[in-house]
Amino acid sequence: MPTTLLLPDLEALMARVFKAEGASDLQATATAKALTLAEADGIPSHGAARCPIYADQVAAGRVDPRAVPTVERPRAAVIRADARSGFAPPALDAGLEAAFEILPETGAVAFSIGNSHHFGVAGHPVERAAERGYVALAFANTPAAVAPWGGRKALYGTNPIAFACPRAGDNPPLVIDSSISVAARGKVVLARKAGRPIPEGWALDRDGNPTTDATAAADGTMVAIGGAKGAALGLMVELLCGALTGSEFGYQGTSFFESDGKQPRVGHFLFLIDPAATAGPTAPGFADRAEEMFAQVLDQEGTRLPGSRRIENRRLAEAQGVEIGDALLETLERRAER
Repeated sequence: MPTTLLLPDLEALMARVFKAEGASDLQATATAKALTLAEADGIPSHGAARCPIYADQVAAGRVDPRAVPTVERPRAAVIRADARSGFAPPALDAGLEAAFEILPETGAVAFSIGNSHHFGVAGHPVERAAERGYVALAFANTPAAVAPWGGRKALYGTNPIAFACPRAGDNPPLVIDSSISVAARGKVVLARKAGRPIPEGWALDRDGNPTTDATAAADGTMVAIGGAKGAALGLMVELLCGALTGSEFGYQGTSFFESDGKQPRVGHFLFLIDPAATAGPTAPGFADRAEEMFAQVLDQEGTRLPGSRRIENRRLAEAQGVEIGDALLETLERRAER
């Protein structure tokens, strides 16, 4: 039976796991917070299940547990962060704060992160920007899992793309978060560990045949959304996050789920926009204008705005906590006490 943990307790427990492996307070706290928020949003593939995997990578030297990210401003509207082979959240936190400081001046900011690790839930950093009134896009490349259209060998990661914008009144930001694959690779990993099949249409085996076997899928490739169009998006994200940030491409990176291998050193790229700088002084406010579009969407029966389920999950989790499987909880507690 699963155990219900309040979010602060889960976050503190995972931070202790990382610190037990020698992680600094900066690396442990920021990463535990990101994993907890994923769990709260109902995204367990990016949540607590990753904590022991990440801890193994710290122990194996695939992540620098005491890395201090650097942030610089090489051009007027550019922020560049180097995660220095640590976890992504500390570099994201530092770079976002630097971007928020200059956005009122520049109107838009390109924000790159190099030499990083798993980006986490891509919707979270853009949501933070939208909470401050900005429009934001985020891209991240990941270790190879998707083949180019017509091929069988994985070159691109599942490469998430996220967008967020502010809404009028007390409404939380609109957040759109999707990978270029039909399903996140983390869901296949969880299914393999649980001995469960995966739905049809998620993956191909190593010979390019459709499969519902999670082990065969893990050895094969993920299916891109929209076929050739999704694969093209995967290539776009590789260029934005690998070449543009000076980091590894997906086919050069190493798995986020294994303790063996070199440091992943993947990249992330964000673009933040102050809507007050783009529409002109006589245009209606962005948030009010956006509500006109949302009203048209919701006017149709059976529709909902992207991310609405995530918001409901988070509100419930903040009030009641989240359920953690007994085996995972036992692992976290044991490792926290090392």
